[in-house]
Amino acid sequence: MKTNSLLSPDNHALLLIDHQYLQLLTLRSHEAATVINNTTAVAKAAKIFDIPLLLTSAFAERQEIVKEVKDIYPEQDPIDRTTLNSWEDERVTDWVKETGKKRLVMAGLWTEVCLTMPVISALADGYEVYIITDASGGASQEAHDMAVQRMIQAGAIPMTTWAYVSELQRDWAREKTAGPVMQLFEEHGGGFGQGLRWEWQLLGLKEGTR
Repeated sequence: MKTNSLLSPDNHALLLIDHQYLQLLTLRSHEAATVINNTTAVAKAAKIFDIPLLLTSAFAERQEIVKEVKDIYPEQDPIDRTTLNSWEDERVTDWVKETGKKRLVMAGLWTEVCLTMPVISALADGYEVYIITDASGGASQEAHDMAVQRMIQAGAIPMTTWAYVSELQRDWAREKTAGPVMQLFEEHGGGFGQGLRWEWQLLGLKEGTR
């Protein structure tokens, strides 16, 4: 398995698993607002960089995908399942195969169930899998932490939301995406985003004095 190369917009697909309201109500490892914010940022990044993205849900007749995420992909009907392990649904694995990507990035609710199972299953099928830990969450801090440890031990590679976005952009000279990514940091990056904005403002002032 190749683990030494960085993620780029053209070398992976993204799966956001069951970011739904019932799961959020029972979230205890993170603040629900934090997970929504981070998942929204990840989904917007996928749109900016044209990354294949799949949304999944469970029992959608009782609960919807969070609005902030669904609004980014209004044309997509999430794959709705009865299986706890989305990798056991052929619609999911068929979608992955159709992308042609052997590298996957996943986030989901809950970490210990609906994220862990497909991650371990995809790893067993020969995929390289990254997990965005702060766009995921569990029913308790221990449940989330133990699930992350289990996935790492199985071979998954952990990362966080802004590490993911930064890895996609990588070079601010890539002007096509630099502006939208800067806006993404400002809207969802909290203190980090504001610090980055300040750096850009300083850079603008310096450029203006040349």
